[in-house]
Amino acid sequence: MTSFDTSPQPAVRRALLALVVVFVMLATTGWTALRNQREATPLQASLSAWEKGRIAGHRLPDPRSAPERLARFFASLSEGQRTVLARRYPLAVGNMNGAPVSLRYRANRIALGKALGIERERVHDSRLTPAGQRQAARRTDRFEALLRPGRHILAFDPSGPGRVAEVLGDLRTAERVSVVVPGADTDLLTFQRTHRRYAAPVGMARSLYAAEREADPTTRTAVIAWADYTAPSGLGMDAATAMRAEDGAVRLNAMLRGLPGNAPVSLFCHSYGSVVCGLAAPALPDRVTDIAVAGSPGMRVEKASQLDTSARVWAMRDADDWIEDVPYLEFGGLGHGADPVAAGFGARVLSAREAEGHSGYFVPGTDSLRNFAEIGVGAYRAVSCAREDDACRAGLSGTAATGRA
Repeated sequence: MTSFDTSPQPAVRRALLALVVVFVMLATTGWTALRNQREATPLQASLSAWEKGRIAGHRLPDPRSAPERLARFFASLSEGQRTVLARRYPLAVGNMNGAPVSLRYRANRIALGKALGIERERVHDSRLTPAGQRQAARRTDRFEALLRPGRHILAFDPSGPGRVAEVLGDLRTAERVSVVVPGADTDLLTFQRTHRRYAAPVGMARSLYAAEREADPTTRTAVIAWADYTAPSGLGMDAATAMRAEDGAVRLNAMLRGLPGNAPVSLFCHSYGSVVCGLAAPALPDRVTDIAVAGSPGMRVEKASQLDTSARVWAMRDADDWIEDVPYLEFGGLGHGADPVAAGFGARVLSAREAEGHSGYFVPGTDSLRNFAEIGVGAYRAVSCAREDDACRAGLSGTAATGRA
């Protein structure tokens, strides 16, 4: 709980005013009302079918089982049996943490193909409004793009705004793994953009993958563009609370525990994605060595030590990023806590020079991207600090390609 004196400073008055506005919105929009149950989504239907299914006369395991148990189940099957399951339950297998990644790629191609067929029919469905037909056309374009050769889709859910994750590189042989966790306004349609490409998860991940290979061509890396949670839309109530982030944190940890191998993992969390990473921090697998946040509205704590993680915590913010003006506090579930780049927070503060505002941290040629890449390959001593005291490099060895420094 944050306390205030009787004569608050201008910044505090702005924060209080913002909270008043939020509470008015809550009261007038009925945000706290219970939501109606919706029809089962295609993913839910696939999971339900899986729960009733059998292979070689045996019941299939609970799809909500721990990734380790599911990995053992798939390892016990023949290649033919795994293929049968992917074809029979493509959405279930394609989103199942613990299933072999190559099998998930195949299953998601099947699921994408089915979703593409549905959207192509909807484009010409006279029962839809013109806006609905245009939406179907946009989804058709997105699914066609995701189905292009060479793309490895780790997760796919066409329901509602949709969720998706894509892998660059080879997760099975990678020596370092990076995960890009994006913020608000991320869904199937914004997963990849032609304009402002580096503001979208695919552009972020591709840019980081190229920068990591440039930073250290000898280290095998893989990068995951992870948009497999329901992100807030715009800057409304969902973005002001942790509701979306709480579910995202659970999903992020489940994905991480289902990754093959034991290569160190670095998380790169942008904007509201840093709220997800902050909530995920206490339960992160030990292989997660770094959490780097950019343009963060807060991580739901007052100090980095309260994240309860052994991972290093890095933070950066561009001088022109509007996120600096949000109230850095948490009150009654609203707001996301302290500013991660503030001196008292305790993060290692990195340079974000030339990062081009709130959405430009992954633009090639920026300090922000170079710093991300150095962290991604474990070259910690090569990062550029935001302050002249080099505090962000304190206590680090020169490089750490396969573990903590």
